[in-house]
Amino acid sequence: MKAAVLEELERLKIVEKPDPVCGDDEVIIAPQAVSVCGSDVRIFHYGNDRVETPTVIGHEVAGKVLEVGRNVSRFKEGDRIVMGADVPSENCQWSLVGQGNLSEQNYAIGYQFDGAFQQKMVLNDLTVKLGAVVKIPENLEYDQACIAEPLACAIHGLELGQMGLGKSMCVIGLGPIGCMVLELSRYYGAGKVFAAQRSKGRLEMAKDFLPDARFICTEEENLVDTIMAETDGEGVDFVITTAGTVQAQADAIQIVRKRGYVNLFAGLKNEPPLTIDSNLIHYREAFVMGTHGCNLPDVEKAVTLLAGGKIDARKYITKSFPLDEINDAFAFHESRQGLKVVVRPQD
Repeated sequence: MKAAVLEELERLKIVEKPDPVCGDDEVIIAPQAVSVCGSDVRIFHYGNDRVETPTVIGHEVAGKVLEVGRNVSRFKEGDRIVMGADVPSENCQWSLVGQGNLSEQNYAIGYQFDGAFQQKMVLNDLTVKLGAVVKIPENLEYDQACIAEPLACAIHGLELGQMGLGKSMCVIGLGPIGCMVLELSRYYGAGKVFAAQRSKGRLEMAKDFLPDARFICTEEENLVDTIMAETDGEGVDFVITTAGTVQAQADAIQIVRKRGYVNLFAGLKNEPPLTIDSNLIHYREAFVMGTHGCNLPDVEKAVTLLAGGKIDARKYITKSFPLDEINDAFAFHESRQGLKVVVRPQD
C-alpha cells in the first residue's frame, strides 16, 4: 500500500508499506478523504513534541472499515466513519467525565497514533474503545464528511464560550474554522456578528458563509476602534480567535464586553508571548479561555449538521489531490487560495 511518510521536517515522501495486520482489538480502515489541517502543515515545517519521525500524519479523515478484530463489537466491515483527532487515555480523570480532549496523555490521531495520509490505517485498541469515532450515513459523501473533525472543533469552541441566543460575537480570522464559526453562529442564535480578517481575498471568500455579518479588513480598519465605536463602547459578548496571532488575542481581550467570553481558539507558533492589560479582564469580569480539539458529542453534532445539509461541506472544499500529489496539496493549502484541501488516498 502507499503511504505519505513524513521522514523529517519538510520531507514528505510517498513510499510502499506492507498492509497492516489487524489485532484482536483493532480496526483497519481505508481513508477515502483526508482534509489538510493547518496543524498538519505546522508539523511538516516545525515538528511537534508528540510526533516522532518517520511517521504518517493527517487526522481530518473519513474512511471505510475494512477489517475488525475478533474482540471488536463497536464496528463492522463496511461501516463508513469519521473521527475526532483526540484519543483519551484509559482511566484518566478527564476521560471518565467525557472530556478526553483534556486527557493527561493527550493522544491524537496523526500525532502519537497512525495518521490518515495512507491507503490503509490502523485504529488501535484505545481509539476503538474510547475514541470519538462516529458512523456516517450513506447520503454523506466522504469528501464532505472529512470536515466533520474541524467542524466539531468549532462547535466545541462555541459551546465552551457559552454562545447563545441574541449574543453578539466577533470572529478574528476567516480561514476554514473562522468560516465554520460564522456559519454555525446562525444555529446558536447569534445577534450582531463581526468578522475580521487581514487579507481581502480571504475576507471576500468568508462573505458567502454569513453575508449579513459586519466584515472588517484589518489592513484598512482598526479592529478595536471599529467594534467599540459600533457597539457604543460596550464590546461584544463573545470573541473567538481563529487566527493564531498574538495581535488577534490582544485585540480580543480589548473588545470583549463585561461578563463576556474570549476563546483563544487558535494556538500560537513562532509568535512572541502575549502581553495583556489584565485589568481589562479584572474590571469587566470577563472570562478568557482556550479550546483544544473536540469530544464525541461534538463530532456527533457535526455529522448531524453535515448529513442534514445544514452545513454544506462542498462550500469549504476548494480542491482535491491524489495521495501521490500530497506535497502539491500542502503547497496549495499554504497558498491561501481557498479554504479546505482534500487528499484522496485511494486515487
